[in-house]
Amino acid sequence: MANLPRVVITGVGLTSPNGNNLQEFRGNLLAGVSGVQPYNIRHVGDTVAGICDFEVTRHQKRKEARRGTRAGSISVYCAHEALEDAGLDVDKAAGTVGGRDKSRVGTYIGITEHGNVETENEVHNVSGFDYDLSFWSHHHNPRTVANNPAGEVTLNLGLTGPAYCLGGACAAGNLGLIHGMQMLQLGEVDLALAGGVSEAVHTFGIFASFASQGALGNHADPTRVSRPFDLNRNGIVVSEGGCLYTLERMDDAVARGAKIYGEVLGYHVNSDASDFVLPNAERQAECMAAALKKANLGIGDIDLVNTHATSTTAGDLQESDALRRVFGDSHDGESKVFVNNTKSFIGHTMGAAGALELAGNLPGFQDRTVHPSINVEDLDPGCAHAGLVLGEPREVTRMDTILNLSFGMLGINSAVIIGRI
Repeated sequence: MANLPRVVITGVGLTSPNGNNLQEFRGNLLAGVSGVQPYNIRHVGDTVAGICDFEVTRHQKRKEARRGTRAGSISVYCAHEALEDAGLDVDKAAGTVGGRDKSRVGTYIGITEHGNVETENEVHNVSGFDYDLSFWSHHHNPRTVANNPAGEVTLNLGLTGPAYCLGGACAAGNLGLIHGMQMLQLGEVDLALAGGVSEAVHTFGIFASFASQGALGNHADPTRVSRPFDLNRNGIVVSEGGCLYTLERMDDAVARGAKIYGEVLGYHVNSDASDFVLPNAERQAECMAAALKKANLGIGDIDLVNTHATSTTAGDLQESDALRRVFGDSHDGESKVFVNNTKSFIGHTMGAAGALELAGNLPGFQDRTVHPSINVEDLDPGCAHAGLVLGEPREVTRMDTILNLSFGMLGINSAVIIGRI
C-alpha cells in the first residue's frame, strides 16, 4: 500500500434483516437482536430467512422498482443512504455529486449471483400458459444481466462514471470495497460507491441447493438457527441485504472536513484451487497473512477479526483452523485478538456479507466495544479461541484495527483490514 493514495470510508448505507441504517444495525448487534424469521418460499415450503424491511420508495418511484429488481432496489437504497451519510449532495442538474463531476463517480457492487430470481419468476409465469413464451417479460434481459444492481444505481442517481458488479460468491462484498479502493488509488475516479448486495431469499433454487447438500439450517426457534461455532449447528440461514460505502482519497476527505469511519489499510484475495465447496484452511491463512503484509502489520496489531463462519460444520472448523495458524491459540502470546461473528444475528447475506458485516463492527473504533456472537450454547472445541466474544458485548481497551474475512464457493478467499483514524 506504500506510495499509493490513502483511501478512507466516509459514508455507510445499508439494509439488513435487523436494521436499515448503521445506528439501528449496530444497536441490535449490541443488544443481541436477531433478524432471522420464519419464511415460506415456493417449492421449498416453510423455512427461515433474513428479510430486509427497508422503505423502497424512499429513493425510488414505484414504477422504477417494478421495472427493476430487488437487488437493484437494495443497491439504490444503500447508495442514497451512503451519500447522505457522507454529506454528499447529488445535483443532477449540475451533473455533480458533492461537487465532483458525476463522470468521476464509480459504482462497484459485489454480488454472489444475479438473475436467478427473475428467471425463476418468468419460468413460473409461463408455466401457467403452457410455456407460451409470448408471455415472457420483455424486461427480463436488463433485469438479469450481471451489472444490473450497479446499473440501476447509475440510472437512479444520474451517474455517468464506471459502474459494474463483481461476481465473487460470498466474498463479493469485500471485493466491491477492494475494487473501489483500487480505482481511487489509480486515479480512475474521485469517489466510489462500493460494497455488496444480495436478493438471495427470493430464489427457491438457493434454498433447494443448500437443502440437497444438507447445509440448510433448522431449529425450533428461527432466531437460533444461525449458530456459528456451536457444536450442534446444522447449516446456513439464507438472507438478503446490502451495504455500500462512500470511499474517498484521504486528502479529499480531510479537505472537505468529512467524518471518517476508518482507513483501508490492506487486503488480499486468493483461491483454494482444491474443491468446489469445501474450504481450505491453509489458503485462508495465507490470505490473512498476505493482507497483514500489505498493511505492514503484525498479528499483534490486529484487535478484532470478524469471521465469515456460516454455521456449517466443515466451514466453521476450517476457518477456526486458519485463525489458529495465523494468530495462535490464546491471548498468552503476541496476539491478543478478539473474534466475533455477525451471521449469528442476520444469517448469510451472500454477496452483501463482507461489506455488511464490516459495517456492524466499524463503530467499535469509537465505543471500543466488540459485539458478540450469539446462539452458542455449546461451543465446538474445534472452534474455540481465547478471544472469541460470546453472548454479551465486550468492552476492550484498544480498538484500532479490524480484519474482515469473507470466503466463497469455488475457493475464493478475501481479507480486508480497516484502521481507525
